[in-house]
Amino acid sequence: MAYPKLTKQPGALETAAAIRNGSMSPIEAVEAAIARIEHHDAHINAVVVTDFDRARDAAKALGKRQPQADEPLFGVPMTVKESFNVAGLPTTFGHEQYADNIVDKDAEVVRLLKGAGAIILGKTNVPPDLADLQSNNPVYGRTNNPHDHDRVAGGSSGGSAAAVASGMVPCEYGSDIGSSIRNPAHFNGIYGHKTSFGLVSRRGHTHPAAGGLDVHEGPLSVVGPLARSAEDLTALLEITTARPLVRREKPLSECRFLAVLEHPVSEVDASVRVPIEEALAELAKAGATIDRTSALLPDLAELHADYLRLLNVAMARGRPAPGGKEMSLVDYYLLLDRQARCEYAWGDLFAEYDFVLAPPLPFLAYKHDATPINQRRIMINGKDSAFADALAWAGIATYPNLPSTVVPVGSTDGLPCGMQVMGPRWSDLDCIATAGAIGKLLHG
Repeated sequence: MAYPKLTKQPGALETAAAIRNGSMSPIEAVEAAIARIEHHDAHINAVVVTDFDRARDAAKALGKRQPQADEPLFGVPMTVKESFNVAGLPTTFGHEQYADNIVDKDAEVVRLLKGAGAIILGKTNVPPDLADLQSNNPVYGRTNNPHDHDRVAGGSSGGSAAAVASGMVPCEYGSDIGSSIRNPAHFNGIYGHKTSFGLVSRRGHTHPAAGGLDVHEGPLSVVGPLARSAEDLTALLEITTARPLVRREKPLSECRFLAVLEHPVSEVDASVRVPIEEALAELAKAGATIDRTSALLPDLAELHADYLRLLNVAMARGRPAPGGKEMSLVDYYLLLDRQARCEYAWGDLFAEYDFVLAPPLPFLAYKHDATPINQRRIMINGKDSAFADALAWAGIATYPNLPSTVVPVGSTDGLPCGMQVMGPRWSDLDCIATAGAIGKLLHG
């Protein structure tokens, strides 16, 4: 199956293994990653905040001792999304007014990654307020797709995915409320995991408008890992979650999948449908059961409408849009009731199916476009379409609080294409493992 080859650079666990067996030192791993960033990033602009001197110091300190059993990423260099607080570095969320917002405490995810031995080289680019499917802001500029610099790397974890796909770093940590992990993974040809809602702490992944104070973890938004392999996703997730997770290890030949490629709100372009259909054909050859319809599938048009309402509340924290009005507390709780019923309906579906397979978005990486997202248009199967309708494929997993792993499945005209592997809430390790099995089936 045609697919743009991922970088040959070693992954996170491979790097950690090389350091443990003595074939590489932490400082050698860090210097190599810095060299890759300095070489590639002039054209990509993914790693927009660098912390190389402190990374070198951390690597030298690690090099003076042996890794411990609870340090699976000992000496592994990586970056994190700009929206995560890293002590001593700025958190701007893409706004010039916060360019000097130097924080004094690590986000919880960053603390856990450092505790596992990872070395943070810097932070990667985002759109303002993490509110677009491309990463371009007045503080740090625009991130380009490594496969085609005229196209977007995605957003809001666009810098994250571009840094991983280009080989600058082996892994990353991002966040997702409107496919912000999934669309960059899809656009760049890597793995990305949207976690079950509430699985990983978002403490310290906070808009600078909060003035450094902790905030309530509102609905829908999650944080999760990006990497070039499912194994690395698993390691990153196990490091950063405090909740015990169980893995079933079910082979593909015994899995029952529901493939959802039709949505009443968003048509899927052939550039995405064809690689996914080819992947489904390979799954069927491997013995998997794949259904195309089910009476158990919730009403997707209704789901999308409710998702957009809750998304707008979550992004604006209840403030009205221009000409709009605030949502009342009563209406908010009624919407949460609808969300709960939707989650129960998906639970019934997953009593019959192991996983749901769907596109992450209905199109591939598109040309850079400065038009506001709510006014942006895009061609889908030759038809002028509303760009924002693509969020229908984000909400299918986000609104019911489900985990979803994007696995690279193929390409069209040299641009990568991914597929979502969705499972019941808390089945994160199963989703990642199955995505990894699909990747191995397709690409060896």
